[in-house]
Amino acid sequence: MAYVPGDLWLISAPGEKTAQETWDTLNRTTAGLSNNYKFNIPDLKQITQIDNDLKTKATTYNNLKNSLASIDRKATGSLITKDLSDIVKAEDFVLNSEYLQTLMVVVPKALAKDWNAKYETLADMVVPGSSRLITTDGDQMLFSVTLFKKVIEEYKTHCRENKFVVRDFVYDEESLKAGRTERDKLVQEKQKQYAPLVRWLKINFGEIFIAFVHIKALRVFVESVLRYGLPVNFQAAIVEPTKSTYKKLKAELHKLYVHLDASAGGPVDTFEDSPALMSLGVHDYYPYVFFKMNIDFVETKR
Repeated sequence: MAYVPGDLWLISAPGEKTAQETWDTLNRTTAGLSNNYKFNIPDLKQITQIDNDLKTKATTYNNLKNSLASIDRKATGSLITKDLSDIVKAEDFVLNSEYLQTLMVVVPKALAKDWNAKYETLADMVVPGSSRLITTDGDQMLFSVTLFKKVIEEYKTHCRENKFVVRDFVYDEESLKAGRTERDKLVQEKQKQYAPLVRWLKINFGEIFIAFVHIKALRVFVESVLRYGLPVNFQAAIVEPTKSTYKKLKAELHKLYVHLDASAGGPVDTFEDSPALMSLGVHDYYPYVFFKMNIDFVETKR
């Protein structure tokens, strides 16, 4: 068992005459090796409501984040995938025409000459000279072209054959405004929910941590009863090791309590690596009740 910053050892040993005497003996043995805290086993609190509230709040907030991310993704990427609403203008289109429609076509830069030579002949009823370069992005160029509505599907087919991509885009000022308004609303709602969510998490983290410790406490209590029997006469303690003393601390605790388990003779490291215990998936087994509890909840980048 290696030392890990933030580790606490939750141990329990049977009382000699009283639990206080056990506590005093433990403190004398580990003086200068660890910080010890008497651990009075509390009742387990119900955290179901906190868990349900967390799921609801997290789902709501994540839905906002995902919706906003989806909108933002459309504003990035290549001309084939990105939202064109911030690129094109009303004057790039023939609007409110019964017969004509303007298409936006993405053309590889290497095929720009082919586009200029072919765009009028990819279907009948293409407006001559209607192609306009809207923008260039990397190896792609965005052109507009105007044609009669009834040949649009034929035109799309011939574009695909020539590696030109027709964007499925219809200019609608009201829809564009609504899209921008929707994003602004999502940003405001995300900001509105963030601060209360963080406050709620900070408040309820304490409750969850208490429940986490309570579960450890129950495990200590049950294991102590199973090992030491009834009536209850044992003292649980939180032992905080340090990097420089944890090996000596283990050895001292082993010497202090080795008499509790006849199979625990020999050095503590030999006992830890017992093949019989490891074959059962048991690690960190000692003559005394032992549970490791790490309270360093902040992930450290290495």
